[in-house]
Amino acid sequence: QVQLVESGGGLVQPGGSLSLSCEASGIAFSVYTMNWYRQAPGKQRELVATITTNRRTNYADSVKGRFTISRDNAKNTVYLQMNSLNLEDTAVYYCNADWSALRRSYWGQGTQVTVSS
Repeated sequence: QVQLVESGGGLVQPGGSLSLSCEASGIAFSVYTMNWYRQAPGKQRELVATITTNRRTNYADSVKGRFTISRDNAKNTVYLQMNSLNLEDTAVYYCNADWSALRRSYWGQGTQVTVSS
């Protein structure tokens, strides 16, 4: 059974930081590209950050320079460090494991991040 479990969300003031984690089980974690998506109320889900199997990273323009994605294959975990948070970062953040060659894609249940003063 595949599970992706996010943690670390919460309420933070503008300018603050949060660190999200996503622990995977039931998959060969190291062969999956890992993504963080987010979905704000009334908006489509958007890709925030990606880390490939060889640790290449990519970010949405809106978070470049503020967010950092990383992975620890020994712990089957992907992280998202979020700094300088602003109101527009408020969303549910989802972890995604993707192996496009085999059309395998798994999602976590999401964790709420709320930026508010």
